[in-house]
Amino acid sequence: MAKVVTASSAGTAFEWYDFFIFGALASVIGQVFFSGLSDTMGVIAALGLFAAGFAFRPLGAIVFGAMGDRIGRKATFLITVSLMGGATFAIGLLPTYASAGLVAPILLIILRICQGMAIGGEYGGAAIYVAEHADDDKRGAATGWIQASAAFGLIAALLVIYFTRTSIGEDAFLDWGWRVPFLVSILLLAISVWMRFKLNESPAYQKLKEEGAVTSTPLREAFAEKKSAKKVLTAFFGFMAAQGALWYCAFFYVQVFLEKNLGIPGAEVNWIILIVTIVSAPLYVFFGWLSDRLGRKPVMVGGMLIGLVAFFPGFHAIADAVNPQLSRAQAESPVVIVTDLATCSSQFDPTGTAQFTTACDIASKAVIDSGVGYQRVASDDGTTAITIGETAIAVAEAGTVDMAGLDAALRSAGYPLAADLDEVDWTTLYFWMLVFTVAATALYGPMAAALVEMFPTRIRYTAMSLPYHVGTGWVGGFLPVTAFTIVAATGDIYAGLWYPVFFIALSVVCALVFWKERHGQPLH
Repeated sequence: MAKVVTASSAGTAFEWYDFFIFGALASVIGQVFFSGLSDTMGVIAALGLFAAGFAFRPLGAIVFGAMGDRIGRKATFLITVSLMGGATFAIGLLPTYASAGLVAPILLIILRICQGMAIGGEYGGAAIYVAEHADDDKRGAATGWIQASAAFGLIAALLVIYFTRTSIGEDAFLDWGWRVPFLVSILLLAISVWMRFKLNESPAYQKLKEEGAVTSTPLREAFAEKKSAKKVLTAFFGFMAAQGALWYCAFFYVQVFLEKNLGIPGAEVNWIILIVTIVSAPLYVFFGWLSDRLGRKPVMVGGMLIGLVAFFPGFHAIADAVNPQLSRAQAESPVVIVTDLATCSSQFDPTGTAQFTTACDIASKAVIDSGVGYQRVASDDGTTAITIGETAIAVAEAGTVDMAGLDAALRSAGYPLAADLDEVDWTTLYFWMLVFTVAATALYGPMAAALVEMFPTRIRYTAMSLPYHVGTGWVGGFLPVTAFTIVAATGDIYAGLWYPVFFIALSVVCALVFWKERHGQPLH
């Protein structure tokens, strides 16, 4: 059992490493592959590309899920880990926008899609493989290691990025050092493939094969038959939607918030996330073990409720703790855009290619590029101006903003250029990060066991992979770009939190009404 858990968890951790380095380098990717865009549009485009990898995870779940139910667990996740490692290594060899123009982001999109397909097939195979080996009363603890592999992968990604960044300097990292984390993946790929070659097929699938009961139509049985389809929908709405929203807010959107909105340097943000991720690793196993005793439902719903009530007060408290100068300036001298409100657009542009030419949009974009929030009020004469205290900066249609004047007005009103690390209340920051971490791990730790227990062996790989990857791939993967775009459109740095809060609340209701507990029961 130790060999099964170690090999499966290590391989999955390496795949998460490959997938997460892209998200951790979103700001750098924006500068390298979208250098023709503004800072804000570059970040949105990079986050949109981060989301693109998630968008193809359900397709990978369908393709590799059906493969896993037809040819076996071991062969399938050997294919997925090879695809992931190869695509990640290739990203490290890509030309930049400066040297190849649009060819660079196009190639990046293709490789990102390959990554999404691979991770779509990987998770289900590893979770099922461990669960089908585990004792019925220890399934949550055993699969908790698979859940912890996401933390191990993120830890590895952040460590490689942090030490590369700090050892060669920020300029060199932006020039060529960003490639190192991607190229290192070739070593992890070799280790992962070697470890998984040493494993045998899972006993449950082997028994199914010996009995001649392996399905030839896993997609039809999983999604076209009413009983199975109902379970798939229950899994998605009951807890997978919440998992995508809660986990990616706690570990990824918070990075964008700290760096872009609060002005914490990128290397320092990596260190903060690294610490809380290290703390999270044993919690996945602990909550998986706890669910073996109390049940999956009370532990996972408890995690959802913690996230639901903690996000808004937590993010406000983090802002006050990390950048108190910014909080004071926003309270004493709020930035107000006086404009014709009818000309303001949502500015939802994940690709970063749309053109916004109204004075309202130009003013809004300029303020968000400066890293601060704003309010909009209607003007009496239809003109547009950015007001900060007693200072007003006029903005014309299809014109530009005097960024030097805007910057000087912000500094004069007390808005800091960046967070002062000497003023950061680290205790408050880490307290709330720990609250988010407990919520995410309580929900995610028992999740593999809960999913495995919902479906029969014949269609388990196919049926559990799709709701998992729609939840994490679409709800979670699109969280950073959607939340950040909501902030850019509204001027409220906290408005993006309504996205995860909505999905968590939806899952709480659906779990309490429709989800039936099955912990401790035999998988057959």
